[in-house]
Amino acid sequence: MPDDCLFCKIVNKETDTRFLYEDDTYVVFKDIHPAAPVHLLLVPKTHIRSVNDLTPSHQSLVGGLFQLAAKMAREQGVDQSGYKLLFNVEKGGGQVIFHLHLHLIGGWNR
Repeated sequence: MPDDCLFCKIVNKETDTRFLYEDDTYVVFKDIHPAAPVHLLLVPKTHIRSVNDLTPSHQSLVGGLFQLAAKMAREQGVDQSGYKLLFNVEKGGGQVIFHLHLHLIGGWNR
């Protein structure tokens, strides 16, 4: 874990971030700069810098992220209306915090 990784600090409860979900592998919390009425961050507890750093050993971890996203979408009431799942990869792709995380974005009235 890099000493300056904000998400590692959040995972280790070194901040006052309120989790909507936590298990042995993941945490979920609200984005502090939401792009939609529902904007959650799904974060593996294991520090992985970005999608570019995934290896075959991470296959079940990434699959679990998608299963957790579907669960959180149901709990947030956006599973039927629709939502987006987004990984930002590297600076040019909009990644700001270099700890793998999946955005769940939805809740628009359309």
